[in-house]
Amino acid sequence: MKLPTPHLEKLQATLANEKLPPEDAPAIEAAMVGYRDWVQKLRNVKGASIEAIVNKMVALLNEYRLFLDVEVIFDREADFLYRQKGQTKLDNSVLEEFLPHLVANCVMQTRHTTGISIGPNTTFSSIYFASSLDAPAKGGGITVRTKDQDFAIGKALYIKASHDKDFKNATNKAFYLGYVCAECKTNLDKTMFQEAVATAHDTKAAVTGSKYYLLCEWLDMVPQSTAPTDIDEVIILRKQKRLSSNIRANFGTHAGRKAGREKFLEFLQENPFNPEMFLRFLNHITALFGAEEPEETNVLKQGYF
Repeated sequence: MKLPTPHLEKLQATLANEKLPPEDAPAIEAAMVGYRDWVQKLRNVKGASIEAIVNKMVALLNEYRLFLDVEVIFDREADFLYRQKGQTKLDNSVLEEFLPHLVANCVMQTRHTTGISIGPNTTFSSIYFASSLDAPAKGGGITVRTKDQDFAIGKALYIKASHDKDFKNATNKAFYLGYVCAECKTNLDKTMFQEAVATAHDTKAAVTGSKYYLLCEWLDMVPQSTAPTDIDEVIILRKQKRLSSNIRANFGTHAGRKAGREKFLEFLQENPFNPEMFLRFLNHITALFGAEEPEETNVLKQGYF
């Protein structure tokens, strides 16, 4: 199965960015070397159990992210890479690239995967027809809206629309149906949570059997119940709150980062990505593959469905 490379694309885009200070280019080039080594190691991970595989893969994730966060971004004398993390998405895209490798290795190895896509994708959101009796349009003016997903397990769907039963003068549309969708956040705050609630609702309205998860590294809000929402679960991958704002405020300059490096490094090392959280996400996905249509005989025997 061919997997997407969103993090590599962000590294390449950063290196080509004309705003990147020339003295920072070697750090990005070193990151690209580290990236290739990281991906190769991910591909070679094997284990006697899913838990063993997850532990090994998450260990590799922690190793690469620590290198990227500290040596590539935090240690730079120029402020560009640290201050522009939200735009370059160097850190967040690591998770987007890691998840497809994890799911492919732990869930898809023994399953038929033809037609299934794994990773960042644009999935179906809604459909409408931009036409009327006095203003007809080809194919009824069929229009498909889509939504960018940080992670999705989906299948392509192709439809054809025409006012003619033989599909003359038809309009063709192609898109992906997202059966498992997840949004990946570095820091989850209240605004992001509310946006995810709306996205989850649209996702499940579009594909009624879909699941929607919110994955974040650090919690940056007071926890709220997902019960009244369409979010199936919020998973905090590091099981920790974000570093306090009074400490982060000093990291905007090289002098501040240099003075706070030991505390920043200690915080990351003490709060790595937790394998248990990734295993929980995988268990949710695995359960979907085991879902079957209920049979009447079994339903009557057990008394529920």
